[in-house]
Amino acid sequence: MVVLASPVSTLQALSFSDPSPPYKLVPNHPSLTLLSNCKTLQTLKQIHSQIIKTGLHNDHFALSKLIEFCAVSPNGDLPYALSLFKTIRHPNHVIWNHMIRGLSLSESPFLALEYYVHMISSGTEPNEYTFPSVFKSCTKIRGAYEGKQVHAHVLKLGLEHNAFVHTSLINMYAQNGELVNARLVFDKSSMRDAVSFTALITGYASMGFLDEARELFDEIPVRDVVSWNAMISGYAQSGRVEEAMAFFEEMRRAKVTPNVSTMLSVLSACAQSGSSLHLGNWVRSWVEDRGLGSNLRLVNGLIDMYVKCGDLEEASNLFEKLQDKNVVSWNVMIGGYTHMSCYKEALGLFRRMLQSNIDPNDVTFLSILPACANLGALHLGKWVHAYVDKNMKRIETGKRLRRERGTMGRLSRSLEREGKWWLAGEGLDNKGGGDRPEKGKVKRREVKKNKKVRGLQPHG
Repeated sequence: MVVLASPVSTLQALSFSDPSPPYKLVPNHPSLTLLSNCKTLQTLKQIHSQIIKTGLHNDHFALSKLIEFCAVSPNGDLPYALSLFKTIRHPNHVIWNHMIRGLSLSESPFLALEYYVHMISSGTEPNEYTFPSVFKSCTKIRGAYEGKQVHAHVLKLGLEHNAFVHTSLINMYAQNGELVNARLVFDKSSMRDAVSFTALITGYASMGFLDEARELFDEIPVRDVVSWNAMISGYAQSGRVEEAMAFFEEMRRAKVTPNVSTMLSVLSACAQSGSSLHLGNWVRSWVEDRGLGSNLRLVNGLIDMYVKCGDLEEASNLFEKLQDKNVVSWNVMIGGYTHMSCYKEALGLFRRMLQSNIDPNDVTFLSILPACANLGALHLGKWVHAYVDKNMKRIETGKRLRRERGTMGRLSRSLEREGKWWLAGEGLDNKGGGDRPEKGKVKRREVKKNKKVRGLQPHG
């Protein structure tokens, strides 16, 4: 079986006397079945070659499955998906949706919005499966303004009552700090299920409006682990650690099974309290009993909890047992030593970190520089400063962000043309900007005022 370099070269290398697919039952084609077991790019290329040889490269169903695997699957390859997509002359809405979803999950979510605009320009109408991915991208890039323009398109197509679109829209506004608009969308809808409740609760809690979040939580008809997690996380992030731990105990009494996200929030609360070793040890037992001792996020959370509670010995024991340490693991332990004035240990661990080929980041240096100062390690301090100047990629990061902002500016103008007047009738603020406001700048009285709105009227 031939392995070729790219979708384009694959198409160019193979020719056919009969372009029609020899298989009528395309969903059961063996090449498509192989995708479920594909693990490497080489195997993916082989499967793609086989699809072309059998004439399925002109079949939209086969192409959609291939694009879906490349763009969305953990074993896929997004660049390959992008290259393959460019070879498709007239992609249908399913293929567009898979591509947009894959981009929304990637490290370049702004590209999902770009493809969304291209989709509209091509004459393909978005549907209810398109918008959740687009709103996810608006959330990831903190693009409230772009999200409002996409919302206008949702209204234009009459999809605002779709459950998936509705929930993703609330989540987009809430996570961008647009709590008033999130509440207006929520209040206007009759589809207030646990998912939409939780999306709004998460927004309130993440912005520090915990009393409002609790009121909503009490209204939920059925509370699942996600809604409990939103409250516990909100209390922990706001420094209300006693309430976070009390809420966790309430969750246990309600016989709701916690998950990894629950435990991460509980560990954060324990760490902030500095004195909740008993609960922290209970979490550790929970982790070990479920065979989650290799979960990096949980182990890092446990190390941080032990460090903040003053048990450096136990933190060090966990750290040394950890096989696949990441930069967070090293930072937590180094920061713990610095916090407890164990400066020699901090510097020694920093040297080990470098020897392990783990690149330090700004968090690492914030812990190391005080250690250098307290030990009078002037030479090492100068080396750290030189390392930062040489290796930190702030300039390149800045250039990338400027490029992305430039792209977003063009996208915003394109999105505006899709129906910027539709939001006025919904009572939604459609002003420019859209940057996430600081927590203290969200007007509590506006949030409270809009909590009671039930059914909005168009502006007169």
